[in-house]
Amino acid sequence: MHFFKYSSIGNDFILINNIEEKIPENKFSDLAKRLCRRRFNIGADGILILEKSQKADFKMRIFNSDGSEAEMCGNGIRAIAKHVYDSRLTKSTEIRVETLADIKILKLFLKDNLVESIEVDMGTPKLLRNEIPMTGVNKKVIGEEFRVDDEIYKITCVSMGNPHCIIYDDDVNSIDIKIGKKIETHQLFPNKTNVEFVQVLNNNELLVKVWERGAGETLACGTGACATVVSSVLNNYVKKDQLITVHLPGGDLKIKWADDDHVYMTGPSEKAFEGDVDLKG
Repeated sequence: MHFFKYSSIGNDFILINNIEEKIPENKFSDLAKRLCRRRFNIGADGILILEKSQKADFKMRIFNSDGSEAEMCGNGIRAIAKHVYDSRLTKSTEIRVETLADIKILKLFLKDNLVESIEVDMGTPKLLRNEIPMTGVNKKVIGEEFRVDDEIYKITCVSMGNPHCIIYDDDVNSIDIKIGKKIETHQLFPNKTNVEFVQVLNNNELLVKVWERGAGETLACGTGACATVVSSVLNNYVKKDQLITVHLPGGDLKIKWADDDHVYMTGPSEKAFEGDVDLKG
């Protein structure tokens, strides 16, 4: 099987063009668990499955390294966009990609006829508990107290097509990121959750560390950066309709929660290499 390895500010993926490879759907989960094992196989945070779509230009499916399928991946969809244009699968600099969350619209910015950066219309955030989803009374969760072991955190929760739990701290580097696992799997979140630990640097910069659902600690999370900006507006740390720089361990993303209520994310993606893997071995 031929594959492509992409990195979106450190969030790395194995991209499979299933328009050509035609791998059966029931193999995707096991394939992710096998191929994503670092030091034993190709290694990645997840696999991206590129397919034909009946209602958009392309379809993306994302499977985490533990084999679970995610509804949406902001860093992954930028890798898909770069791949389809640079591989000449499309000539358009505006494409529509079907995901499990919904159809996303992407604008591609070029340099020397290759994609340099991508703006993704991530849609409108969902804020009610049953939309995230979370258990409990169906209302917004903004600065709500939440106990894990002997610690009490104040959480704000947002869905960007997938669930996010945001926690603020004066020094995110002092946090034991592994607490993210207990939050991810807490019974409050029936579909589990991504976790973002956030330090507010100023009114237009945020520092974020990520625990991704199904993948653990990662260098970046696109939907997480978007959810963080939404949360920061709700908590009055930053203003709506303002371009915010989100600093992640792997690099920066530019995020705006615009007055039209859509969240816009802009950032790069790079192809690291491509190759072939023996699936029979």
